[in-house]
Amino acid sequence: MGRPDFEDLEIYRLAESLANEVWDMVSLWDQFAKDTVGKQIVRSADSVCANIAEGRGRGSLKDNQRFIRIARGSLYETTSWLRLAYRRKLLNPEQVQKLKSILNPLLPKLNAYLNSLNR
Repeated sequence: MGRPDFEDLEIYRLAESLANEVWDMVSLWDQFAKDTVGKQIVRSADSVCANIAEGRGRGSLKDNQRFIRIARGSLYETTSWLRLAYRRKLLNPEQVQKLKSILNPLLPKLNAYLNSLNR
C-alpha cells in the first residue's frame, strides 16, 4: 500500500500542525482544565485533519466535499474552544500568536480547496 495522498495537501499539513500544537499546549494544563476544555479542543483540532484525510480517501467528489465541510465546522469549533481557553487564562498571548499563525491561513485555504472541488 502506498503513502496516502492527503499528506501532500497543504491544508492537511496545516491542520496536523494545529492539532499537534494544541496537544502540546493542553498536555501542560492541570487535570481539571484537561478534563473539561482540553479534551474538547484536542478532539475538535484532531477532527479537522482527520476529516480532510477521510474525505480524500472516500474516493468520491461528493464525499470529499462533505468531509471538507465537516473539517471546516471542526475548525470553527476549535477556534471557539481556543477563545474560551484564552479567556480562562489557559493560554498566554504567545501561545495564541503561535496558533493564529496556523489558523489564519488554514480557513481560507480550506475554503479554497472546497471551492476547487466544486469546479
